[in-house]
Amino acid sequence: MIRVLVVDDQELMRVGFRMVLGAQDDIDVAGEAGNGNEAVRLAGELRPDVVLMDVRMPVLDGVEATKRIVEAGTSKVLVMTTFDLDEYVYAALQNGASGFLLKDTPPDDLVSALRSVAAGDAVVSPAVTKRLLDRFIGSGQLAPRDASALDVLTDREREVLTQVAKGLSNAEIAEVLFLSEATVKTHVGRILAKLGLRDRVQAVVFSYETGLTRPGGV
Repeated sequence: MIRVLVVDDQELMRVGFRMVLGAQDDIDVAGEAGNGNEAVRLAGELRPDVVLMDVRMPVLDGVEATKRIVEAGTSKVLVMTTFDLDEYVYAALQNGASGFLLKDTPPDDLVSALRSVAAGDAVVSPAVTKRLLDRFIGSGQLAPRDASALDVLTDREREVLTQVAKGLSNAEIAEVLFLSEATVKTHVGRILAKLGLRDRVQAVVFSYETGLTRPGGV
């Protein structure tokens, strides 16, 4: 059973999420919070598998709440936003969120995303993530990282990381690089371990920060 904490300052949104998630046999809505402070407290008490986190909230926003929850190691965080080019989302990703979705995401996609995050995967929307990072690099808000950080990777691992940054799945990367899916999975695991990254979302951000992937790149 996947235990979820729903966090949103709008009660109607929480009710909607509860209805969608509560209809699933494998998902239990363990609790609800209306601001970041409540989210941090309840995450510590309930220790849900996933926190579905709004980013724009009073008292304590979802960015800081995400940071505290991830640092405490209590739960994974999936952030929700109304705008796909939201500076709060970029900050949440930097602070350890396992991905983000738009609030108008179809119910089936929301459920699928929660299951993925609970299973240890990251939710990376290729088009949205790319636009988000392109925007912040262009505005100078993305903190650059020394490209020498990539030196620990083999040439093949760099190729795989480049494809990960495009938002491709392991199966898609396997097709592009003419590898087996199992081999790609092994490469991704080694990349994350070598670079000290939690998941594919952080790998995407890292790729941009080091210049391996550039704004407007395909």
